[in-house]
Amino acid sequence: MKKIVISDTTLCKEGSAYTFKEKIEIARQLERLSVDVIELPEIRNGKTDILLVRTLSSFVKNAILSVAVGVAPDSLDNALQALSGASHSRIRVEVPLSPVGMEYLSHKKPPKMLEFISSAVAAAKQACADVEFCAVDATRAESEFLKSAVVAAVSAGATQVSVCDSAAEMMPDDFARFAAGIKEICAVPVSVRCSDKNGLACACAILAVRAGADCVKTCVEGDGVSLETFLGMIQNCGNTYGFSSTVRVTELHRTVGQIRWIAGNSKSDRPVAPAASVPDQTIHLDKSDDQDAVTAAVMNLGYDLSEEDNGRVYEEFQRVADRKTVGAKELEAIVASVALQVPASYKLKSYVINNGNIISASAQITLERDGKELPGICIGDGPMDAAFKAIEQIIGHHYELDDFQIQSVTEGKEAVGSAIVKLRSNGRLYSGNGISTDIVGAGIRAYINAVNKIVYEEA
Repeated sequence: MKKIVISDTTLCKEGSAYTFKEKIEIARQLERLSVDVIELPEIRNGKTDILLVRTLSSFVKNAILSVAVGVAPDSLDNALQALSGASHSRIRVEVPLSPVGMEYLSHKKPPKMLEFISSAVAAAKQACADVEFCAVDATRAESEFLKSAVVAAVSAGATQVSVCDSAAEMMPDDFARFAAGIKEICAVPVSVRCSDKNGLACACAILAVRAGADCVKTCVEGDGVSLETFLGMIQNCGNTYGFSSTVRVTELHRTVGQIRWIAGNSKSDRPVAPAASVPDQTIHLDKSDDQDAVTAAVMNLGYDLSEEDNGRVYEEFQRVADRKTVGAKELEAIVASVALQVPASYKLKSYVINNGNIISASAQITLERDGKELPGICIGDGPMDAAFKAIEQIIGHHYELDDFQIQSVTEGKEAVGSAIVKLRSNGRLYSGNGISTDIVGAGIRAYINAVNKIVYEEA
């Protein structure tokens, strides 16, 4: 009886905006279901994505973790770094092979693409024993060129070849013959991925298996072969046609239901942010979250902290999480209060703020550095703008103000205000915290606190 390898692509769903916790839970459910391969997309968010793969490696012990690499120069290095702790790792070299895809997505002519395939697969093979070559739009490629690409990949060391009908332009019997043709020219296992735009993905996949394909790429949600439907087909027809899988069918419906709830309901109303742009402000952490999850959330907010500071943040998080759920604002306050605590290069000596509805706001501030008093005075659009400009005048540098928040810590007439200032310098984010019964004073102290972190770090 032929065993069909199941490679799940749920976490590669385009346009998904899963949180760190949701990605972990989906992978945990797939591992529990005993799928053979869990596929992950190309690493684009640097440390956050690498941390995710490393976290998955800690509990995914049976399935192969497969990470895609593309044409970007650092794509392979990032994938290898992420998979360094995986029990079973695979590098997936994904490239378009249609004339349009090569020209507009990879900016390569066919001869250069063949050179790239050989060099990329060979480089991956040197660092990882299991390398898959994946033609993402194989059915749109020119037939002879596709065969040349497959032969080049296998010659360079690919241990598996995947062909995809991304456009859903082939009927099931035609796709089966197409997959059989690929199987004839290479001695390694062949995997298929089919679009369900016409509702025929499962039919295409099962006929491809009967024609010689070894693996099927499935998904719980998205445009592809439905994991639930395909496994149901194996369960119903497997004995008759001589194929099986190792997936635990008895837990299929419950597990798929849980994943579908995460993939559908949990994210249905959440806007999708482009990679490395808007941080995910919908953070909900509780005392059950471990340090990896908290560190990933901190990175998602834009902070690049040392291991020591991440440890301090997690300790403070545990204290706060004992009393309440920690969201983005609470996590910002924790980072500002415990991370990157440095000696004060600048100290606040005094400040005078003038403001009213018939005068322009002005700020006169005196800072101290190395025993010297440094005065500054500026006019601004409101008291805080004037104060920040006066500080910039003193230090002789303008930093990009990424965010400024003020909130009350206590109640009553003499309520204590807490201010958070986030400044950006050389692409990095620095957060400062200030507390005072005077909200302007809290803002000034927060700004100086952030400046001191920048000065210390850059020195």
